Amino acid sequence: MTARHTETVTAQKQDKQLRGITLESVLEKRRLDQALNAKEFAVCAGVSYSTARSWFRLPGFPAFRGVVFWQDFVHWRAGQFGISKNPSHSERDGSSVSASNLPPRAAKILLEA
Repeated sequence: MTARHTETVTAQKQDKQLRGITLESVLEKRRLDQALNAKEFAVCAGVSYSTARSWFRLPGFPAFRGVVFWQDFVHWRAGQFGISKNPSHSERDGSSVSASNLPPRAAKILLEA
């Protein structure tokens, strides 16, 4: 068991909202590039449920209809620190997307639909 896993399990035991969510299942969803709800995101990020909910309400946070894709979060976080700013798919190919204000992964799904 890794130190991070131990810390996450300890945090989950203290946060009643996160008790039914396992780190293993959340990491598998992240690996498969599936959307995470606020509780799953909290477990994956190693933060409390209340912290995750507050992030979900921040302007510009890449949540879409109550879920977030991990890579969209990573991209958003990097932008917050000025680490990198990759153009979205629509900016690269010049196409106009009605969902241009959506997080990159959500916009891609909308375009593929």
